[in-house]
Amino acid sequence: MSALFNFQSLLLVILLVICTCTYIQSQTRLLDKNKTGVLGIFWKAARIGERLSPYVSLACIFMGISLLLPSKSK
Repeated sequence: MSALFNFQSLLLVILLVICTCTYIQSQTRLLDKNKTGVLGIFWKAARIGERLSPYVSLACIFMGISLLLPSKSK
């Protein structure tokens, strides 16, 4: 099943994009050139990760716990 149809997978992909873009932005200034256009999405994700880092880290922790716990529905 693709990430577009599974809400938990979509949230996981969004969190991974935010964390990856924030890490790339902290190591290099590669994303500063692309503030507009399609690649501007990655710049915006890096800004979200920098400014909302406590909330993003809590979301990553909750997502990790939810993935480790067995699901009850089947």
